[in-house]
Amino acid sequence: MNNSQSDEETPLLPTHGPKAPAAQKRTTLPKLQIAICLLLQVCEPLTSQSIYPYINQLVSELDITGGDQRKVGYYAGLIESLFFATEAMTVLQWSRTSDHVGRKPILLVGLFGSMLSMLFFGLSRTFWTLVLSRCLTGLLNGNIGVMKSVMGELTDSTNRAEGFSLLPVVWGFGATMGPLIGGTLSRPHERFPYAFGGQFWEKFPYFLPCLVTASYVLIAFLITLGLFKETVPKRSNCDRRASSEGGQDISHPPQEQPLPLRELLVYPVILSVSNYVALAFLNIAFCALLPLFLAMPLEIGGLGFDPPKIGYIMGSYGAGSAIFQAIYFARVVRYFGERKVFIMAMTLFIPVFLSLPAINKMAVTFGTQSVAVWLLVVLLLACLALMDMAYGTIFMFITASSPNKRSLGATNGLSQTIVSIARAVGPAFSTSLFAFCVQHNILGGLGVYALFACLSVGALFLATRLPHKVWEEADSGSTIPGDG
Repeated sequence: MNNSQSDEETPLLPTHGPKAPAAQKRTTLPKLQIAICLLLQVCEPLTSQSIYPYINQLVSELDITGGDQRKVGYYAGLIESLFFATEAMTVLQWSRTSDHVGRKPILLVGLFGSMLSMLFFGLSRTFWTLVLSRCLTGLLNGNIGVMKSVMGELTDSTNRAEGFSLLPVVWGFGATMGPLIGGTLSRPHERFPYAFGGQFWEKFPYFLPCLVTASYVLIAFLITLGLFKETVPKRSNCDRRASSEGGQDISHPPQEQPLPLRELLVYPVILSVSNYVALAFLNIAFCALLPLFLAMPLEIGGLGFDPPKIGYIMGSYGAGSAIFQAIYFARVVRYFGERKVFIMAMTLFIPVFLSLPAINKMAVTFGTQSVAVWLLVVLLLACLALMDMAYGTIFMFITASSPNKRSLGATNGLSQTIVSIARAVGPAFSTSLFAFCVQHNILGGLGVYALFACLSVGALFLATRLPHKVWEEADSGSTIPGDG
């Protein structure tokens, strides 16, 4: 990674001549394998965010709250959190296993589990079957950590900004399509009675968006099965036996073998993962608050929008973020550096959380369809798109912090385990706190926003502890798999 900033190791005098360290030529990205990795990346936001436009309405229809709209946030947040809570239990083991058996088998298991759980969710008609389906998704899905490992193995320090700039783009695409699918295709017997007028669709009004999402995951499964090339070097049977019996894997020198978990807990990993956790916690908390805020009536601090409108708003955010990341992310990172971009993105959490009560007050005064309200909504979505640059930059820090290439899966698995815990706590905590503040009129119902603004200040301080330059790669000379 080229970086114009100096540190204590920068030579005082410039070096000239043929032996001078010239700018390193960028390695060409392996297009087919990168494309497959990005195809898989879409599955995560598609399956997780397609339920957001209708989850609050679904909870209300199941009569879990006894008709009390103020309690919807408790149960909706719990359902949204369960995926990440159960993922935290298994993602490290999936990622560490992928260091040994390869990335491809783990990816296939995760895709198959996601497909089944989405179908199960669409057929659920009780609170506990909804809970079980979300738990199944999390337990079987180790892909989010493994995919980052694959991206790290398909790139090197010369092209990592371009490679990782694509992750927020496809995430944005999934975050666009997920809410659009969930909002547009929910209750199809009412919206499209000529095509979906049977009793099945009346009994299972949210199965169609789940079916469409599961179909995409099935396509991704088949493409991965047929075209994806393994990025972890194969080991012979005798090597595996030697490794499992405590001997040395002779196919790789000791410095290139997966490290025990305790040896991953070095300062670069701890600091990078801590910032990732702070980012993920604040982001998932806001992502859970936003649809709840959009759905709740004006008098209890929301905007009173229906699922299709919520889907369009959240889809617009995903589309805007994807377009911005695709055009500007790599350029912005190369100009300002990873650290400055990350700090700028984390700063935006403060106005983002404080904007929600301001939008509600504006809607109460001028109406939900007023120009002022929609201008504030557009400004909010623009801030969210800028904030998403934090993900690409922190992924680069985490990838470079791994002690060696063979421990990349374990490093990403460790980060994803802790992040999954934060993401499990975030939705339930934020939506429950929203409901609690509304019920008890804490700070006029605004207590949740004040608290998260304070937490954002703490996360910003943590971001300033990152180094001015991304950690040097431990194994910069390893070969990068290509398309062949």
